[in-house]
Amino acid sequence: MKDIMGIMKQAQAMQARMQEMQAELERTEVDGQSGGGLVRVTLTAKGMMKGVSIDPSLLKAEEKEIVEDLIVTAHEDARKKAERMMEEKMKSVTGGLSLPPGMKLPF
Repeated sequence: MKDIMGIMKQAQAMQARMQEMQAELERTEVDGQSGGGLVRVTLTAKGMMKGVSIDPSLLKAEEKEIVEDLIVTAHEDARKKAERMMEEKMKSVTGGLSLPPGMKLPF
C-alpha cells in the first residue's frame, strides 16, 4: 500500500509540473524564418501565431507567390522549433518516468 501512495504523490507532482509547463509554453515565443531572414514568423511554443514580418523588398505584385511560400516555410520553421522545445520540456517533467515509445504527453 505504501508503494501506491508514493505513486499517487509522484502522479500529482507530475500533473502540477505539467500544468506549469503548459502555462510556460503559452508565454514562450519562438521565431522561424525563411528567405535568408526576409520573412519571419513568431509563434508561441504551443503553435499560436503571434506575428509576421516581411522585408519591404518582397512587397512587389510579381513576388506574391514567393512571399506566400516564404511565409509558409517560416511558419514551419517556427513550428518545428516549438515542437522541439516542447519535447525537451516534457523530458524534464517526466524525468524518471519511462513512457512507451511513441506515447506523448499530455494525453
